[in-house]
Amino acid sequence: MKLPLKAPTVQEMVEKLSGRGMPDTIVKVLSGTVGTTPGGAYRHWDTLRHMAPPDGLTPEQWWLAVKFARQPLLRDLPLTDPTGSSFSYCMPDAALALLHQVDQHAAGEISMPEVVTGDTSARSHYLVNSLIEEAIRSSQLEGASTTRPVAKELIRSGRAPKDRSERMIVNNYRAMEFIRDDVGDVLTPDIVRELQRIVTEGTLDNPDAAGRIQTTDDERVVVWDEEEGQTIHRPPPADELAHRMELMCRFANGEEDGDGFIHPVVRAILLHFWLAYEHPFEDGNGRTARALFYWSMRTQGYWLIEYLSISRIIRQGSSKYLRAFLHTESDERDTTYFILYHLDVICRAIKEFRTYLARKMDEVRETEKSIRNSDQFNYRQLALLGKAFRHQLRRYSFASHPRGHNVSNQTARSDLIPLDEHGLLTRQRIGHRYVFTPVPDLPERLRRT
Repeated sequence: MKLPLKAPTVQEMVEKLSGRGMPDTIVKVLSGTVGTTPGGAYRHWDTLRHMAPPDGLTPEQWWLAVKFARQPLLRDLPLTDPTGSSFSYCMPDAALALLHQVDQHAAGEISMPEVVTGDTSARSHYLVNSLIEEAIRSSQLEGASTTRPVAKELIRSGRAPKDRSERMIVNNYRAMEFIRDDVGDVLTPDIVRELQRIVTEGTLDNPDAAGRIQTTDDERVVVWDEEEGQTIHRPPPADELAHRMELMCRFANGEEDGDGFIHPVVRAILLHFWLAYEHPFEDGNGRTARALFYWSMRTQGYWLIEYLSISRIIRQGSSKYLRAFLHTESDERDTTYFILYHLDVICRAIKEFRTYLARKMDEVRETEKSIRNSDQFNYRQLALLGKAFRHQLRRYSFASHPRGHNVSNQTARSDLIPLDEHGLLTRQRIGHRYVFTPVPDLPERLRRT
């Protein structure tokens, strides 16, 4: 990727402008008539310099006016570069609008289709699928080449990975389970190191690097662009990493906010950025950063995030992901670029997920309609199939079926066994009784019935 042109700093532009002795221009620059988002977007100098400036201003003067407009909105972060200069961020209207969408659709008691909010088995079904999808896409971002069908079979079957790509995917799935089941509400450096160990186990040329931040004895990792043949990010020195990780965890836990308020979603995005910027590990930094984002969102009440695959959206335009980092580093450490990019990704993931659920609900209604109109089964069988279609992990037996319909065990047998014979339920003997479960492709079979 071609590096964006470094943005002139406010100090540089003020010195240049004042040295020309143009009071009318200075007044116009400082008048406040230029906003933070020229052309409706939070633009970087590398883009703005190619746009037509307002009358009476050069591109450089326009940029200075934009920077002056942004300056009062910027808030410093506890993250600094190696010189000690702070990173910052601001909340332009575009960011507030996107945050509102995330708050509406990803947190609290919101209205979602029954396939997610209803039966526990349905929620588990969608959650497992989502974790698998994120594990696959996050690995593909880092070079894994396994196809989605093979990757899904790998995780569902539990077989041993055949190569490094498959190992990456299994590791990512285990990492997502780890942050969901084993990590509480407090982040520590030990947890971050364990997360990276899970992500990279069995995939490194140097196995000793799993679960360990780099030291001064290591060759410091950098972000390298193969296509351009250049370094695009040089992280802080290794001797600072232990202290920096402590600060990062304190920020993640809300201990470094001072008297201000940081929106929970912004905190999660900045945590992602923070670890990616530090690049403390030999490998697995991107996957670890994305997993930490999920942890932060989930622990701050954004429950829907577990059902979304952020990495899938990122992978559709991975150059934009990288450019958001580069714009931040080349414009006086302004992380607003990365925040806006990531908010857009989250909103797109939510929209796609809701569209998918709406389609599934349409399928549910169509299938239920065909079931009701079927003359192959009695009303009890039709009721059972309707439940089985919606809740595909539910079990039925000769004992449970009579309780629901006030019939004898013999009637239950005459209801359940034909459904097994029709290939709609699977019969399995557990102990001294038979258990019937819906076949995995029940919706497709019902639509053909």
